[in-house]
Amino acid sequence: MQILKTYARLFVADLDTALPTYEKLVGTPADLRFDFEQAEIAAIGDFLLIAGPPEHTDRYRATIGPVIVDDIDQVITELTAAAATIISGPFDGETGRFAYLRHPDGTQVEYVQWTTQLRARVLG
Repeated sequence: MQILKTYARLFVADLDTALPTYEKLVGTPADLRFDFEQAEIAAIGDFLLIAGPPEHTDRYRATIGPVIVDDIDQVITELTAAAATIISGPFDGETGRFAYLRHPDGTQVEYVQWTTQLRARVLG
């Protein structure tokens, strides 16, 4: 199991207002921007901006991540063998496969295995 990238989640009211500041801070345009359920998400550098009203974004606040991994199935196997539990998933999404796991200490983490194309685009 290899962690390829981690993101710090930031909750913002409006992505169009917030994104230019982070693009200037990081020095590049956003790597990703897409709608997810009833929120809008953009990834830039090591930030993941989640935009939308609290009633649509609050459920993401209890989980850290995403943590981008090379093999989601291996992550699930290794972590559940170490007493982690699957909260939900794995699911297929726009960016690849993802799952939410609760570690034995109670931490809830979103793990994502990007598609081959996305991995190559963001990580080279």
